[in-house]
Amino acid sequence: MASATTTATVAAAGHSRHHRHWHCLLLPLLLLQCLALLVDGGGIPTTLDGPFSPATLAFDRSLRQGSDDVPLSDPRLAPRARPPAPEQIALAASAEADSLWVSWVTGHAQVGSDLAPLDPAAVRSEVWYGDRSVPAAASSATSYPHVATGFAEVYSQLYPYPGLLNYTSGAIHHVRLRGLRPATRYYFRCGDSALPGGLCDERSFTTLPAPGAGYYPRRVAVLGDLGLTGNSTTTVEHLAKNDPSLILMVGDMTYANQYLTTGGKGVSCFSCSFPNAPIRESYQPRWDGWGRFMEPITSRIPMMVIEGNHEIEPQGHGGAVTFASYLARFAVPSEESGSNTKFYYSFNAGGIHFIMLGAYVDYNRTGAQYSWLEKDLQRVDRGVTPWVVAAWHPPWYNSYSSHYQEFECMRQEMEELLYQHRVDIVFSGHVHAYERMNRVFNYTLDPCGPVYITIGDGGNIEKIDIDHADDPGKCPSPGDNHPEFGGVCHQNFTSGPAKGKFCWDRQPEWSAFRESSFGHGILEVVNSTYALWTWHRNQDTYGENSVGDQIYIVRQPDKCLLQTMSASSRNCPPAGCSSPMSSGSSGLIWQW
Repeated sequence: MASATTTATVAAAGHSRHHRHWHCLLLPLLLLQCLALLVDGGGIPTTLDGPFSPATLAFDRSLRQGSDDVPLSDPRLAPRARPPAPEQIALAASAEADSLWVSWVTGHAQVGSDLAPLDPAAVRSEVWYGDRSVPAAASSATSYPHVATGFAEVYSQLYPYPGLLNYTSGAIHHVRLRGLRPATRYYFRCGDSALPGGLCDERSFTTLPAPGAGYYPRRVAVLGDLGLTGNSTTTVEHLAKNDPSLILMVGDMTYANQYLTTGGKGVSCFSCSFPNAPIRESYQPRWDGWGRFMEPITSRIPMMVIEGNHEIEPQGHGGAVTFASYLARFAVPSEESGSNTKFYYSFNAGGIHFIMLGAYVDYNRTGAQYSWLEKDLQRVDRGVTPWVVAAWHPPWYNSYSSHYQEFECMRQEMEELLYQHRVDIVFSGHVHAYERMNRVFNYTLDPCGPVYITIGDGGNIEKIDIDHADDPGKCPSPGDNHPEFGGVCHQNFTSGPAKGKFCWDRQPEWSAFRESSFGHGILEVVNSTYALWTWHRNQDTYGENSVGDQIYIVRQPDKCLLQTMSASSRNCPPAGCSSPMSSGSSGLIWQW
């Protein structure tokens, strides 16, 4: 039920719809009132209407649970540029809007037994750019007023096991552009201007808005567990039609580790298909095909990534080396945000502060990531960046059987800190389905908790997840779902309808809506308190009124005050402190 405050705002806004719309046009200061009117008139719920009774849309059995990978021979994945020309061009935001990363690949990757890696210094890393387009007939490096240089690297994926093939990459270039004007279109060419054919054709991008409570990216696309199947391509096509200004990729990009090193056909379950493999193999050319497929989008829109379990990709004796491709291929603002590691970092996009956390590196309270996170949150000025959005790969709140309570240890270590600093939204993947939670903290309905959203339904080869932990006979045993990093902290619930049980016998009250379909999400921040979240399903005909899930997420900074006391000083138990604003674990009404 909507709060009395919202009802009063709607009632006081005017006497006729015609008059109300003129107020919206003529008086920008009434934006919040106008937004309340539009929400009320359009039937889109807000989080102020919650908590919502749990709802499930059953899997449509007429749809396929998955599809095969697109072959590397497909023109969208095959090489299009001839060395030394750049390919796989990708943009990434820096910590602030006056800076941006440009990455690309030159040269041929190699697969075989005895490989000689390329010299990454053989081709220079340059970006020529300016705020005016240069006609192709007159285009040369010196036609642009600015040039930035960077560095290049080569990585290898090596398997010291008989019959397995090795891989060494092309030269991967990273250049950081500085001194850019926010919300400005720039034109650029990247590559090596000293080599014939060494520069790409002209591309363009628009920088993100400057930090400020009145400035926001037009649309932020969110997706995870994408892969490169027929379903994946549909997801990306829908995302492109939304024309976002920023993309969040919450882990598990290519699923190159669903293959043997010799290539062949990818499989939905590696251990099932290859039980005698000496190590979890990967076919690294899938990364190159994925980079080419994504280039039409990533060469003009910044894409921010965080590692998932499919990026671990162990190599060497006993899998001693991990994440080689992830660490080499992507530029992220780790140094700019003070983390100095690509496993976790933060950045601003207008009035949103994004925090990307690593679930496959140390997340304990005594570790470097937790210390960095605490400092990063303390530096956030909510007057400048009112919204704080966090993302990491495996979800903490998840009612599907797949990965159920898998990262409970991470939740117990970090949830209290995020709650204290009033993180607004959390995006995760890992589970190949969609689920949006009611506001929750420590498994208790809480109006000041974040809105957790699982968006791991990008379309990968492992297929959609359809079983729920509360379905009859589908509750995992506490011995299932061991994480690929970290400990096991599975626990029974201690209160509420599921007290004493490992799983609920119905959809948990903190799960507002769930559906097993492939898709992606769009976040549109309207102002400092309202943001529209829309989930688009792949099977829907794309259109303005065709959505799988839609809600206005509303911040209430006057009621949900920031807390400065640390979890350690409050002597919280391992599962976290109880919420001072909670509704009780079995209620459905917020209590202030």
